[in-house]
Amino acid sequence: MKHGTFVFAGLITLSLSLGTSLGWAQTTATKSSAPASPSAPAANPLKVALLHWYKANTTTNFTVGSEPLGVAFDGANIWVANFSDGTVSKLRANDGTLLGTFATGAVPYGVTFDGANIWVSNAGVVGTVTKLQASTGKILGTFTVGSNPSFMAFDGANIWVPNGTNTLTKLRASDGKNLGDFAVSFSPMATAFDGTNIWVACGGTTGGVVSKVRPSDGTVLGTFAVGTAPTGIAFDGASVWVTNRGDNTVSQLRASDGTTLGTFPTPLLPYGVAFDGSNIWVSSGKGTVELRVSDGVTLGNFPGQNGAGVAFDGANVWVALSHTVQKY
Repeated sequence: MKHGTFVFAGLITLSLSLGTSLGWAQTTATKSSAPASPSAPAANPLKVALLHWYKANTTTNFTVGSEPLGVAFDGANIWVANFSDGTVSKLRANDGTLLGTFATGAVPYGVTFDGANIWVSNAGVVGTVTKLQASTGKILGTFTVGSNPSFMAFDGANIWVPNGTNTLTKLRASDGKNLGDFAVSFSPMATAFDGTNIWVACGGTTGGVVSKVRPSDGTVLGTFAVGTAPTGIAFDGASVWVTNRGDNTVSQLRASDGTTLGTFPTPLLPYGVAFDGSNIWVSSGKGTVELRVSDGVTLGNFPGQNGAGVAFDGANVWVALSHTVQKY
């Protein structure tokens, strides 16, 4: 018994000795390991999960019609208005496969999704808006609005259409009925919805403003100065961003009261703007830029000529260029 106890005790002593030795060696090895390089930050695991760990894809683009302008996402597909073709292209968002090209009215401009259907504004002396079934591309109706309608917005029940007649047309999305034409500032170009109100970017080459409109009755609640020739507009959850094509800037306005939070430089001739859940993307005549929402700092500048409409599909940003759309 005593001999057995001695052997057992010896094994425990040996195990503790080895454990202590191995633990010391492991600690030493850990301490001596070289620290990670600060120039190579870990990839965002959410981006990796979305197969989008890179900063921006600068190689993937897809051919569409002539002079694409408006871009919209329908939850699965990207729709692009081809201004010079009188058509709209439907691309599968995950791989860019062209699923169809559908006729619209003359000179299609903006594209908006209402949860089931695609709305396309058709610029012209007699402006119209075409409603297409998103699943098939079938035309469900064509509705007359003011001249030269441009970039529209959906408020959950209605489509808001800015017209060259300095009005904003409210169309009921269920059937396209005109619920009113409301006066806004000179040359309205684009609209955005902030969950409560409609924002309209207006102005020619001499200056620009953004009007805040109450959806229930079209009342203008405020008009706020921005840069020259505002063209695109987007909401980021707290602020409204407006591209000022005439002075190569983008303005950030607080949505609650219209206070200007900043005016930030962009490349030449900024056009479209979209929010990707974290940052703001602005297209221009000389490339697309990614701006940090908090302070407008440029996080990336990516090549691409004649940028127009911009849309985010939940994983990637799409920008209309000459005859193609770029998927970032």
